[in-house]
Amino acid sequence: MRIILNIWRQKNASSPGKMVRYELDNVNEHMSFLEMLDVLNEELTRRGEDPVTFEHDCREGICGCCGFMINGIPHGPERGTTVCQLHMRHFRDGEELWLEPFRAKAFPVIKDLMVDRSAFDRIISSGGYISINTGSAPEANSIPVKKQDADRAMDAAACIGCGACVAACPNASASLFVAAKIAHLGLLPQGEPERDRRAIRMVLKMTDEGFGYCTNTGECEAICPKGVKIENIARMHRDFTRAVALFREEAKVGGTG
Repeated sequence: MRIILNIWRQKNASSPGKMVRYELDNVNEHMSFLEMLDVLNEELTRRGEDPVTFEHDCREGICGCCGFMINGIPHGPERGTTVCQLHMRHFRDGEELWLEPFRAKAFPVIKDLMVDRSAFDRIISSGGYISINTGSAPEANSIPVKKQDADRAMDAAACIGCGACVAACPNASASLFVAAKIAHLGLLPQGEPERDRRAIRMVLKMTDEGFGYCTNTGECEAICPKGVKIENIARMHRDFTRAVALFREEAKVGGTG
């Protein structure tokens, strides 16, 4: 296959970027999209040019590392597919493609197609965890969980934190990501004790990191490679509103004696 690539090249975060055109004549239709970029980078390296920087890890669609825009669509044209699982047989011989990094204030470009998504890590650090003692693994099986809640928690836990929802949203909102993390913990009995605190901290941190507000456009659900539902955002808003209404200053540990 012959593929024409227009790729955003940007030396570093402070340098201006531009589109650079490349032509590949030896693309196998069974290659993944990232393997096709590997071929391009091998050619660029042989010519003494700087290879294209893009992020990847497992290449099995589960780590959330990869992700950039293909013809304006996060992860490309195949619904429910990460870019590492996208194969070249879905494109036409001679097709021209435009590759850009995710565009969002909270995702600054590091180089070429790679952006800094550490804002997601800081949101998780603010409350996306269970810190209480929930016992050992065998004890977890002794805590009954309604099947409906277990199913919803597992659906939300499918979020891989790739950031496609932010890139697709016209407001660059991270609401689907944050809502999924709040839901998959809050729906389980182990996450219930910190449910209110978690909702307040993660929602406020999302705003502090510069993500936009959700206006229910639904682009996030449409583009999510793992099918995370927008209903989680409604649940997040409900949890946050309830938590703020019930908020009381936390008691300080120790005292003045």
